[in-house]
Amino acid sequence: MAENEWLAKDFYKVLGVSKDADEATITKAYRKLARKYHPDLNKTKEAEEKFKDVSEAYDVLKDSQTRQRYDAIRQFGAGGARFAGGAGGAGGFDASSFSDIFSMFNGGTGMGGNGSRIRFTTSGAGPNMGDIFSMFSGSQQNPSASGFQSANNFGNAQYTQSQPENMPEVGEDITTNITLTFKQAFKGATVSLRAAGTTFKTHIPAGVKAGQKIRLKGKGKPGKFGGAAGDLYLQVHVEESNTFTLRGNNLVAALPLTLSEAVHGAKVMLNDVDGKPVTFKVPAGSSSGDEIHVEDAGVPGAHGDFIGVVQIHIPKRATMLLKHAAKEFDKTAGDAYVAEVKKLRQN
Repeated sequence: MAENEWLAKDFYKVLGVSKDADEATITKAYRKLARKYHPDLNKTKEAEEKFKDVSEAYDVLKDSQTRQRYDAIRQFGAGGARFAGGAGGAGGFDASSFSDIFSMFNGGTGMGGNGSRIRFTTSGAGPNMGDIFSMFSGSQQNPSASGFQSANNFGNAQYTQSQPENMPEVGEDITTNITLTFKQAFKGATVSLRAAGTTFKTHIPAGVKAGQKIRLKGKGKPGKFGGAAGDLYLQVHVEESNTFTLRGNNLVAALPLTLSEAVHGAKVMLNDVDGKPVTFKVPAGSSSGDEIHVEDAGVPGAHGDFIGVVQIHIPKRATMLLKHAAKEFDKTAGDAYVAEVKKLRQN
């Protein structure tokens, strides 16, 4: 943005800060507004224009020297410099109003008295005086014709406007599927993954369920302009087991029993997912469907149980002796037993 447009812009108002705001306050205000109006976050036309205004204001005010020139030029436009048609003619100036401003540019006032001709020196970093005078008089003025002489060519001064800072952007999230065996889901596992062009290993927690999502922070697509990487989400699928199921943190399996074991009670062994035997204490009088618990033998570290669901098995091909023994069993169990079984069938 050219300096001859600065008079029309109140950059302090654009950023919502006071004229004596320090650099940290200006930067904080800019970042807040940039996040609000950045085109990647706010797609409206109004936001795009706001973002341009905010960026222009910050470009000028963030640098102390640029800000000093801006304040000086704004002081001209606010009436701090006055034109007078005195002895020097219609193009004369009230030089006393300029002393403070030019001292900022040159390190000293460099001013003469009583409307005398004034000489300025500059290293080339000063403002374009022709532009300033043209804003006050409505046309391009020759500094020497207005009672001013320049030792150097102010009109050739060039200033470089810094580009708006790129706001940090968080990388995109990635969602991918992962299929686990029942044992991996039950016990947890370390798996190798590849995402956003990178291969890495990660730990799957014990007891994960089908349908759950696992978030791996910072494993998504890389951020831009110093922004953080996105996240990787693993959509979990678990292969079914012919033997086991999960109920919360409990491992569940069928516990087959003979009729005698169910009647008398027994200690029976049932293998876990690692093939290691676990002892179940079956109480006397157990029926199919009853659940026998072995505490802390479920999901590792989650205080779940290993639950055996009683299944009383009867031979499919019974001999005459076995059939006779079964009838004798019913008679021995008594009418109450038979009546209870019939009642259960009605439910």
